[in-house]
Amino acid sequence: MKEKLYTIPLNDAMNENDECPFCFLERKLLQKTMDFVLGDSSSYMESDMRDKTDQAGFCRVHTKMMFDYGNSLGNGLILQTHLKKVQEELRQQMKGFTPSGKGGLFKKITGKKSEGGNPVAEWAAKRDRSCFICDQLKEEFACYVATFFFMYKKDEAFRTKAKECKGFCIPHFGVLMEEAEKELSGAQLTDFVASMDQVMEQNLQRIQEELTWFVDKFDYRNKDADWGNSRDALQRTMQKLHGGYPADPVYRHK
Repeated sequence: MKEKLYTIPLNDAMNENDECPFCFLERKLLQKTMDFVLGDSSSYMESDMRDKTDQAGFCRVHTKMMFDYGNSLGNGLILQTHLKKVQEELRQQMKGFTPSGKGGLFKKITGKKSEGGNPVAEWAAKRDRSCFICDQLKEEFACYVATFFFMYKKDEAFRTKAKECKGFCIPHFGVLMEEAEKELSGAQLTDFVASMDQVMEQNLQRIQEELTWFVDKFDYRNKDADWGNSRDALQRTMQKLHGGYPADPVYRHK
């Protein structure tokens, strides 16, 4: 299949020989989005962009990444107008709020949300979950997943790459299994599930062996033995289990 502009990032990720090509794509997407939000493009100076960030805000994880990224002025300008938006919303929420007064000091906590629960608490929880960067990543990542299955159906060479890769992290493997039932059918779906099962089994076993040798290297009797492929087995195991790159340095404004 002839490579097209939208297939290049996915092919590049598959060629990286990473523990999870979707982690590789996700990292690139995140870095691109951080550069867009706070980088030299100065998108935060555009009124339509500020309207979007004012409305969505940022989750705790991405707020910390924005601080670490640098560009104090950009962060300040974005948060200045977003904070005004939050203040306005809070005033509206509190205007008609009357506490129910039910329960009391020793009210039993059931963990269940009461019918017509506390509107201010619900607003705060929704605001805390809302994030411009999360939304951008989710939208673009979904396109990559769709492209993966488009290429898997149409491109024999890509199918071979998928079957010979190092597998995927558990979270992204779950995404693939869920989307496979929507994108594939019949023999192709059966083949995909069987192939990916084999890929995951082989590579989880591989990383298990590498991690075991990583641990065994701390035995004084093995101090002079070769590390083999195990020197970075700890962070690769973390990636395999949860996704991401725990050993990555903080991504900063250039």
